[in-house]
Amino acid sequence: MRGIVRLTLIALAIAGTAPLAAQAAPDTAAGYADTTLMIPMRDGTRLHTRLFRPRQQTEPLPFVMLRTPYGIDGASRQFHTYLKEMADDGYLFVFQDIRGRYASEGQFLMNRPLHDPKDLNGVDESTDTYDTVEWLLTNVPRNSGRVGVLGISYPGWLAAMAGVNAHPAVKAISPQAPMTDTWMGDDFFHYGAFRLSYGFEYSASLELSRDFSAPVPIDRYDTYDWYLAKGPLSNLTKLLAGRVPTWTAFTQHPTYDDFWKARALPRYLTRLTVPTLTVGGWYDQEDFYGPLATYRTLETHDTSKINYLVMGPWNHGGWSRGAGDSLGRISWDDSTGAYFREQAQAPWFAYWLKLRGRLPLPEALVFEGGSNTWRAFDEWPPKAATATKLYFGPQGTLSFTAPRAATTAAADSYVSDPAHPVPYRHRPIQLTYHPQGSDWYTWLVEDQRQVQGRPDVLSWQTEPLTESVTIAGDIVGRLFASTTGQDADWVVKLIDVYPDSARGDEPRMGGYQLMVASEILRGRYHRSFSRPEPLVPNKVTPFTVDLHQQSYQFQRGHRIMVQVQSSWFPVYDRNPQTWVANIFDAPASAYRAQTHRVFRTAAYPSHVELPVLSQ
Repeated sequence: MRGIVRLTLIALAIAGTAPLAAQAAPDTAAGYADTTLMIPMRDGTRLHTRLFRPRQQTEPLPFVMLRTPYGIDGASRQFHTYLKEMADDGYLFVFQDIRGRYASEGQFLMNRPLHDPKDLNGVDESTDTYDTVEWLLTNVPRNSGRVGVLGISYPGWLAAMAGVNAHPAVKAISPQAPMTDTWMGDDFFHYGAFRLSYGFEYSASLELSRDFSAPVPIDRYDTYDWYLAKGPLSNLTKLLAGRVPTWTAFTQHPTYDDFWKARALPRYLTRLTVPTLTVGGWYDQEDFYGPLATYRTLETHDTSKINYLVMGPWNHGGWSRGAGDSLGRISWDDSTGAYFREQAQAPWFAYWLKLRGRLPLPEALVFEGGSNTWRAFDEWPPKAATATKLYFGPQGTLSFTAPRAATTAAADSYVSDPAHPVPYRHRPIQLTYHPQGSDWYTWLVEDQRQVQGRPDVLSWQTEPLTESVTIAGDIVGRLFASTTGQDADWVVKLIDVYPDSARGDEPRMGGYQLMVASEILRGRYHRSFSRPEPLVPNKVTPFTVDLHQQSYQFQRGHRIMVQVQSSWFPVYDRNPQTWVANIFDAPASAYRAQTHRVFRTAAYPSHVELPVLSQ
């Protein structure tokens, strides 16, 4: 097909920057000798591995391991960015292609579940890590017997798996932006809404070949037009013709069933035996759910105080490259990425692997946007935060005062038309990993004025704040809403509206609408993620939309805004808004415009709940 985009390794920036083989710096490791290995697993499968040893090694050193599906041919390029401080310090670095990827043997399986413990010959990512560690300890001379594991995105999930049934030599792991639960809130679904463009493009690029050499079959620059023209999801299923196993899994498992639960990391995290540093970004466009869910799950098992969290103002993997002093048009007034690598990551691993220095981190180190400061907490979320409700009011007002209206007519309405979905970012919407660049990486900080004027987007906002409002912790949208149909998606966005008179050094930021937190809920799952049910037409129904967590200060003079809409295309598929058992099988005739109403009365007080810290 003419115009089909081939996702080269340089274009496919899945691991937060690009895959290991796609970094911009030269593939050299000054001061390190490089050895290529094929390490046997317990079932005889051999995994392609590269070992980097300091040429001037003067003492036994610990291993630092990164396992990946993205290729290790350019592994040493990480020494110039992500791992520079650690490379300067000196470790035995191990990079490994997982099963079925690049030069490793075996079959690739997306987020391979743990094997049945009754199967003595069973393998999974935990056993492969264990077997690799055992081989390294036995066969690599002058090692200290201590191992650390880290990685970003899929490699972050693999790092977390290293802590499951961990080898005794594994002394520290750092899951960074791990794809912890790909149905509940990471890459592929968010609370039942399918991540269309990401799910299609990522799974196709990963599984049409072992090394991203096969093209993704999209022939339009603006993918909004391409996905809309393709119509129902069943047409994409026909296009892939069974060649992408993960897409097939999407179509066969649209609900949160045993298939997805078997791949959900929190179900494996039943104990904590290895010091763990979980890292995430507040503006991670791929795996924001994962780090918070991983930390939260491990915290319930942390009897030894070895569970740590860092959350910064980053997109996916943004801490691994560059200064990290801005994202899109938003400046953080601080080199947050460099700070993390130099003051957190490197000394943390040195403490656990080299038994050197003092522990450099509090339990939770989080960046507070707005004030642009790092905050240290001995627990996260902080119990000192007070759940405070911001209520929707008439004429687009938003206030901390509950509505008094008793009439059910106090509601705002809009028509949601699947034929004209709301774009999730400004158009044109390039391929997620377009070879010539994509706005995918910064869409979570785009100015939301791009959609505010649409008739199918509702907005409420406060008056300019007379004093700052600081939040830290869980944010929840609670809607009382109805639809003329039998299903509906509910997108809730919490927004910081800058003053029209911006600071003198930022004149273009006047009135900017920065999305601080956001999420989507597919209405059919409002009672159960495993047992969807149709909505009753025109019945007021409560919907809880979990906007996850944030650390942010809405400053004096700014406004707080909430937006509600029912499509976010094409990052999420269109909801037919009629009842179909499986949206992947829905015919074109099932997609119909419906009227949605969001109520704001004393009986139905739609609001957003904020975790407010006292000043």
